[in-house]
Amino acid sequence: FYFLNMKKIATIFFLLSLFSLSNLLAKPNILWISAEDIGRHFGCYGDPHAITPNIDKLATEGTRFTNAYTTAGVCAPCRSGIITGMYQNSIGTHHMRCNASLPSWLKPFPMLLRNSGYYCTNNSKTDYQFSKPSVREIWDQSGSRAHWKNRKEGQPFFAVFNYTGCHESGIASINKYKAVTANLKPDQRQDPEKISTLPPYYPDTPVVREDWKRNYELITAMDSWAGSLINEIKEAGLYEETIIFFWSDHGVGLPRAKRWLYDSGTHVPLIVRIPGQEAGKVDTQLVSSIDFGPTVLNLAGVEYSKKLQGRAFLGENLSSPRKYIFGARDRMDERYDIIRSVFDGRFRYIRNFEPLKPYYQFMNTPEKGATMKEIRKAEKDSSLSKVGKLFSSGIKPVEELYDLSKDPHEINNLASNSQHVSTIKKLREAMSNWQSSIGDVGLIPEAEIEIQEKKSGSRFEIMNGSESDADQIEELVSVATKASEGLSALPDLMNASNSKDPVIRYWAMTGIGNIGEKAGSKAEKIAIDAMKDNSPSVRIAAARAVAKFGQLNLNSALEVLKDELKSDHQWGRLAATIVIDEMDEDARPLINDLKKVLKTRQPNKYIIRVANRALNDLLGTNNQVP
Repeated sequence: FYFLNMKKIATIFFLLSLFSLSNLLAKPNILWISAEDIGRHFGCYGDPHAITPNIDKLATEGTRFTNAYTTAGVCAPCRSGIITGMYQNSIGTHHMRCNASLPSWLKPFPMLLRNSGYYCTNNSKTDYQFSKPSVREIWDQSGSRAHWKNRKEGQPFFAVFNYTGCHESGIASINKYKAVTANLKPDQRQDPEKISTLPPYYPDTPVVREDWKRNYELITAMDSWAGSLINEIKEAGLYEETIIFFWSDHGVGLPRAKRWLYDSGTHVPLIVRIPGQEAGKVDTQLVSSIDFGPTVLNLAGVEYSKKLQGRAFLGENLSSPRKYIFGARDRMDERYDIIRSVFDGRFRYIRNFEPLKPYYQFMNTPEKGATMKEIRKAEKDSSLSKVGKLFSSGIKPVEELYDLSKDPHEINNLASNSQHVSTIKKLREAMSNWQSSIGDVGLIPEAEIEIQEKKSGSRFEIMNGSESDADQIEELVSVATKASEGLSALPDLMNASNSKDPVIRYWAMTGIGNIGEKAGSKAEKIAIDAMKDNSPSVRIAAARAVAKFGQLNLNSALEVLKDELKSDHQWGRLAATIVIDEMDEDARPLINDLKKVLKTRQPNKYIIRVANRALNDLLGTNNQVP
């Protein structure tokens, strides 16, 4: 009788545990611990110098993902993708510092959680690149006081805590670095001379090693902060009822990492602990940052639109795993550089749509960093290493291909290697199909985006609306690609110059300009005529092309660019200023016009920055602007 009762009691406890687990899976608490500007410099990822006990412990109790990547190498475009589950270059949030309109059907995923009963808090970074829905509509509470503790008793929560201490400014600013790391103990400090992980594309100098050391120490400070957040959950008795995510918004906040699509800029740590599931697991599946939101919704049992481009990688009823990771780089502050990437788990293919631009375009913010200054110094005194010279080149290759299994720093470009013809063909096709399928609005000049957004209702609907033409989108992707293919593409580019679509005409002019004088007199005539186009972006691209043909019609091109400096379209002004800056000595007749730009109130600071840089180069000055 005693053993029979004990058996019944055990059965009851077993059923209760199943009931508790099912409740957890139905409405689990979810904690997001996010950090800025850091790669996978953690002990759990095998880094020999990392001092990260709290995140390492979380990894031993959860799942460590080894193939998690962001969709860009910079915060705001990535964060817009994370909050929506959509590629930033599909919804128009791809340029660093922009304000897009979202399609009416697309809701930031915390809104769906709130509708299902969750208390959602964000502490505190937003940086979503859209203003509607507002932060107040997305979150129950957002700000420095936002906390899951403020919810109603028993209410499930989704809480985000973001650490800003390891942002690139923490490396660049000695005051911020000291403040963030003030509480580190002597045994938590790094000796810069003993660090063995300095990438080969940096000058190996004490200044650069100091930056690399700071990166490690900022991560150690972040680890302590993360540990305190986890302890709060434990002390509240919620550790076995809370799913915990840890991730970074992109890679290291240093040159050739942040803002770039290489592993250094997009390969991030991702650790997830789900109570009751296997501990210490390693998951090698490909995960994109746009998958984070759909995964949270799936774990919370909340339905979401099938239109989302992200996929759940945890929970029930999962779709097929990703075959590829895609990335996009667009305007970074004051400089455009359209780059796309695709990664299949081993090979990364990169397409430079603007190969005549250098890797290291002059940008105010990164130029202030000590490592960037060391790179510039090494460029001047010709002390760059062979690897360093690759990324200080004045132009970029049209295509890049890297085998990450053998070349983790991505310094051996295999794009022209005959042994990898099939690989590059496969990845090239995958990229083109992706751009067409998502409607890569990043191929549209920014001034034209603002024009067309007013007609379509949102940037996404420019290429994904009811009136969108799939064939025309494929043509756009094709012409944008051919713009960097040289003389072999000239007939197609000349034909595309007659398109009804101003964006296709823009890329036709860009391609003709890339070829320059070798394109011949017929192409030059087409470019001259295009300087009268009704699209500001086409006029600017045509003026650039005409200038590339030589001195004969240079003055006509300069007059067009001079007029565009006063354009009603702010991004047209920026584009014109960039073209003038890139013309070097040919732009000398516009010195007074550039000075007027500095004296005139401009719609954005980026126009001022580029005009100032152009004047510094032409006049040999060193004036500084914000």
